[in-house]
Amino acid sequence: KYYPPDFDPAKIPKLKLPKDRQYVVRLMAPFNMRCKTCGEYIYKGKKFNARKETVQNEVYLGLPIFRFYIKCTRCLAEITFKTDPENTDYTMEHGATRNFQAEKLLEEEEKRMQREREEEELNNPMKVLENRTKDSKLEMEVLENLQELKELNQRQANVDFEAMLKQYKEYEEEQKRREQE
Repeated sequence: KYYPPDFDPAKIPKLKLPKDRQYVVRLMAPFNMRCKTCGEYIYKGKKFNARKETVQNEVYLGLPIFRFYIKCTRCLAEITFKTDPENTDYTMEHGATRNFQAEKLLEEEEKRMQREREEEELNNPMKVLENRTKDSKLEMEVLENLQELKELNQRQANVDFEAMLKQYKEYEEEQKRREQE
């Protein structure tokens, strides 16, 4: 490129863009949802051309929160959801309802059980010992089951394929002889 000798980059005007500018992005639906207008089910992984904007005055630990606008595939009603970095998830805003998620409830239940166990162990040293013995018994059972499976596989793996093929060939030859007789 040619730059003239009197070129001054400071004289080039800066492009002023608004803070709440919307971009068009291609994304997949992050969860199963149902449109409130027409009742259409939108499954996780359905692709959309969405408008994306940064939510003003909302950040989580310095991370910006984004809002996405998509349209229902049947009635073209607008559906919005935004990112939730605190829970590593998305939150539904309006236009649709989020369908039931058993996995999420199961994870929350496991976390709650783990917290309860840790609180119990902090207050009661005998509970720590009991939990350790339970864990070791469970681990021993798992190891025993694994050993049984390995032995079962070993028994099945001791098949001699050469002998089987030889026996099958002998059987075929015997069949041929019988036919000839």
